[in-house]
Amino acid sequence: MALLEIRDLVVEFDLPGGRVRAVDGVTFDVGTAEAVGLVGESGCGKTTTALAIMRLLPENGRIAAGSVLFDGEDLVAMKRGPLRRRRWSDLSIIFQGAMNALNPVRRVGDQVAEPILLHEPSVTRKGAWRRVGELFELVGINRDRRRDYPHQFSGGMRQRVMIAMALAIRPRLVIGDEPTTALDVMVQAQILELLERLRAELGLAMILITHDLSVISETCDRAVVMYAGQVAETGTVGELYRRPLHPYTERLMRSVPDIGNVRRLPAGIPGHPPSLVRPPSGCRFHPRCDHAMEVCRRTFPAERTFDPGHRVACHAVGDDGRTRAPSELPLLPSARALADLDPRREMPTLLDGAGAALVGVDGEIEGITAEGRP
Repeated sequence: MALLEIRDLVVEFDLPGGRVRAVDGVTFDVGTAEAVGLVGESGCGKTTTALAIMRLLPENGRIAAGSVLFDGEDLVAMKRGPLRRRRWSDLSIIFQGAMNALNPVRRVGDQVAEPILLHEPSVTRKGAWRRVGELFELVGINRDRRRDYPHQFSGGMRQRVMIAMALAIRPRLVIGDEPTTALDVMVQAQILELLERLRAELGLAMILITHDLSVISETCDRAVVMYAGQVAETGTVGELYRRPLHPYTERLMRSVPDIGNVRRLPAGIPGHPPSLVRPPSGCRFHPRCDHAMEVCRRTFPAERTFDPGHRVACHAVGDDGRTRAPSELPLLPSARALADLDPRREMPTLLDGAGAALVGVDGEIEGITAEGRP
């Protein structure tokens, strides 16, 4: 049995413009000591899914359907008292934006000690303070800095404080909500390395939320690709990189720079994510998809499993587990227009003395036009 089982989760928000279903039928598992990544564009429901798991939705949000089983117990049906005891002691969260998550007028040591004192009444303040020192050393902070305030730390060190707080009651599952956001590349690498080390040393299960596929590839065993509140594809990280089945997953992969081919530029995804107040009919990706057919506009595809653990919801994937090429499909006019885009486009270049690069639709640089200079 998985440590965490999410089944058909639906989360809705009441907004002035109407009711929004931000998460719609999300299903996935997290095994003991397993790292699972939630990946997708901003607004696809990743953070809302995490807040629903923790039962920390804002007042205008609610879990409308589905279940969240932690070690066999449904957190959705759990009363507030038992739920509070579960939080931090069994599952915890590293919030996005450490500067906003930390109280600026309280010493960081006191903030990390707070969940210890709340959840373990038998622990004295002196004992909690000692444990905070141990946690700081575990995450690479000198224990003497327990008396400092958040503004005295760099962004990376504040994130380490948040990680220490998440580990304060020795949870079995930690959710990282974009823990490297707004950090420079070197600090991001340090934080990811720290999370990997802690996971190995403490046997943690982890859910890592990000829009950065490189983060997923470095730290996770499996990934759940979300689009417009729904799951598009789920599989091991290696399988998704080798053989993405959903056109959206494949587009995400192509949007990442290829350091092995400097002539190939990232390929963007045309269009914009849909409004969840009035989402598209059928498959929500069909207005942006170059594989879209009439059935995609009418009907949301059922999720199918191909290789063990590799699941996808897409009409363009055949029974043989192969995503058919647009030329093999009866495309919608909109999809045909995407497939027939001008195969070359001009993009500004930073090359000295050059005006623009002529780039193929697949991202390959085909030539550079010179720009005269005085």
